[in-house]
Amino acid sequence: MKSAFIFACVVVWTVVGVCQAGDLRKNFYRTSCPSAEATVKKITEKLVASNPDLPADLLRMHFHDCFVRGCDASVLITSTANSTAEKDAIPNLSLQGFEVIDEIKTELENKCAGKVSCADTLALAARDAVSFQFQKPMWEVLTGRRDGKVSLASEALANIPSPFLNFSSLLQSFKSKGLTVHDLVVLSGAHTIGHGNCILFSNRLYNFTGKGDQDPSLDPTYAAFLKTKCQSLSDTTTVDMDPGSSKNFDASYFVNLKQKKGLFQSDAALLTDKQSNKIVGELQKSTDFFKEFAQSMKRMGAIEVLTGNSGEIRKKCGVINS
Repeated sequence: MKSAFIFACVVVWTVVGVCQAGDLRKNFYRTSCPSAEATVKKITEKLVASNPDLPADLLRMHFHDCFVRGCDASVLITSTANSTAEKDAIPNLSLQGFEVIDEIKTELENKCAGKVSCADTLALAARDAVSFQFQKPMWEVLTGRRDGKVSLASEALANIPSPFLNFSSLLQSFKSKGLTVHDLVVLSGAHTIGHGNCILFSNRLYNFTGKGDQDPSLDPTYAAFLKTKCQSLSDTTTVDMDPGSSKNFDASYFVNLKQKKGLFQSDAALLTDKQSNKIVGELQKSTDFFKEFAQSMKRMGAIEVLTGNSGEIRKKCGVINS
């Protein structure tokens, strides 16, 4: 399977410039920084143990990074007087966990200066944070990414899928990154952990079509519950994305989705297409979800990666090397 995946990515890259997974590999730092992956794991697990929100935070950050200029750690770059970076784009203002990557990167620089990229650090930390619950790696992270030198807020706004998108727009967003309808559904399962801001879905409760109405595709009992949390369209309260299981990485997102309890419009949209609705039905068991999620994460982690002599290895993840 692995060789077929790598071959497919090389072919896709040749044709459309989407995927370079063939240049990523296992144990990329085996000789240049043998303790790299163990260092990321140790620090990530220490921090997750005291902050159970970190798995959702780091997974979301990794996703937002890969959808803009590929998985190149451009989401970590700090804005300057001359340029507003991705980090300060509206979809990224609620991102958290930057200090985790900074702490890991500081230790990696102490051990192996200039060897481990911020892009690989983020990819590994996201995996290790989610995996902490299970005490085993939940997906394989191939390494060898290098860091980008460009970060623009305008590109984040244009590329990160909005929670208000319908199915066709969602699918187009994923296809533009070389991902399939299957990847779209499976990766949406990341919403099984974390929180959502009322502003991102309260229109479904109070003004779905602009006439003060409620989204008819939302379970009425669940909608009534959400209204107790979100008092108005401008409420900034946060709500669990996966009711009753927001800190457990499992398949309950898909179970809730079939019960019309998807929080965002983009969640509910997965039920409006025959093929994606079928895939939702196939992911009701955690064992099935975990298997598929591992494959889709490997594909997502290979989007437009910089390898070889492209990009750089940033000394500090928030600053492009001078």
